Amino acid sequence: MEKILATEKAKEVISQLKERYGELMFYMSGGCCEGSQPMCYEKGEYKPGTRDELIGEVEGCEFYLSEEQNQYYDHSQLLLDATPGMGGGFSLETMLGMAFSVTTHTLIAKEEAEVV
Repeated sequence: MEKILATEKAKEVISQLKERYGELMFYMSGGCCEGSQPMCYEKGEYKPGTRDELIGEVEGCEFYLSEEQNQYYDHSQLLLDATPGMGGGFSLETMLGMAFSVTTHTLIAKEEAEVV
């Protein structure tokens, strides 16, 4: 099962950003303020640290979480979305008047799901 998925709107915004900037990547560190929002950068503009973890790809774009965030979301699947608004600081979607966000849901083992 994929750890990170994207809504159709997020895919549309990613496509627009790729046309403008080329290859992209995402990073979400957690914490307060902008750290809790996924940040979209041109690939290579942000260098993931040794404790950051690649959790998958969205539309061909690597998506990293900090080690702490990845532990927090260990049993969750993340859904990347985009809505009109102000994105975080240097995140590229702000140029389009959009903001990326992530929602999660807990993964349930198949055996547990059959019981419920």
